[in-house]
Amino acid sequence: MNLPLAGITVVSLEQAVAAPFATRQLADLGARVIKVERPGGGDFARRYDTTVHGQSSYFVWLNRSKESLTLNLKDPRGREVLAKLLAGADVFVQNLAPGAAARLELDPATLAQRYPSLIPCTISGYGTDGPWAERKAYDLLVQCQTGLVSLTGTPEGAARAGVSVADIAGGMYAYSGILTALFTRATTGRARPVEVSLFDALSEWMGQPAYYTRYGGTQPPRVGTQHATIAPYGAYTAADGKDVLFSIQNEPEWVALCSRFLQRPELVDDPRFATGSARVAHRDELNEIVAARFRELDSDKIMALLDDIGVANAGVNSVHEFLAHPVLAERDRWRTVPIPGGTVEALLPPVIMGGFEPRMGPVPEVGAHTDAILQELGHEAAAVEQLRAEGVV
Repeated sequence: MNLPLAGITVVSLEQAVAAPFATRQLADLGARVIKVERPGGGDFARRYDTTVHGQSSYFVWLNRSKESLTLNLKDPRGREVLAKLLAGADVFVQNLAPGAAARLELDPATLAQRYPSLIPCTISGYGTDGPWAERKAYDLLVQCQTGLVSLTGTPEGAARAGVSVADIAGGMYAYSGILTALFTRATTGRARPVEVSLFDALSEWMGQPAYYTRYGGTQPPRVGTQHATIAPYGAYTAADGKDVLFSIQNEPEWVALCSRFLQRPELVDDPRFATGSARVAHRDELNEIVAARFRELDSDKIMALLDDIGVANAGVNSVHEFLAHPVLAERDRWRTVPIPGGTVEALLPPVIMGGFEPRMGPVPEVGAHTDAILQELGHEAAAVEQLRAEGVV
């Protein structure tokens, strides 16, 4: 397949979620991604859980189509191997602990002097400068620091987002930043460094509530599955016990909801509900009216009626229901990917580009490609075994 990033080599000193998510997407597009891991255990995300044929669900999600090379970078011979790899690489990604890259002389300034065409990408917690540069940062810590946790949950209590949104945001911006740097290098000849922090990435995603709070004086309330600034917009329980979420986005939809679903046309001009702001202000009264109607109908009937009047809606699915979703099945979105100990069904990447299908290669064992990569760099098989015996690989 003529994949868009075929011929691009990425070397990554990566762990956990953010950096592996960025590089996996590069691998999906055809880049050769060499994942450098610690001899023995490798990326600690391999041990987050053992639910996927004995493998970590995080690791299986984030590391298909990569090559795993084990290197002890505390040993000069390990650093020498890394130097040879970087000499032939296009991109270097790292999300090591604060200060670790500089101690290994893998900071952007040093790399620029040694490898002028290499694009270095640094993923940090709170940035590489400023008062928090040396602090460790994990996903939930960043969710807390950016205020996201204070917005998520119910009036009775805050909650974390159910997926690693800070890591995912950081990985997405690293991925797009690397693509931009590759384009810039191709058009100008200059390799520019890329830096992303989890804090900055999630800060961007907090833009709307930040504006609302700064200029409105109070932050949006926690309202569970309701929308903080639009009503009615949320989940209600049908007569059969299933929750159905729907959203009113404009006045014609509100009129249709009142007259054809709620069967209460007089509500259209009721001063409590006549405008969007009024409906938010009287959310509790409106919720009682909507909930009463929902208790009269099963979820399938509710969704059919809402579809008929052009109001967006969705059943609140469990993860099991998501896995069986007809949109995924009927659009052929699943592919089989080999992993150590078996295979998994993996979703295709969300971007569909004409002319090729993304690479969906195996998830590697720790060090699965060490021998091949070292021999590619000129090491004889006996020399590789000696390095292994001495704990270098």
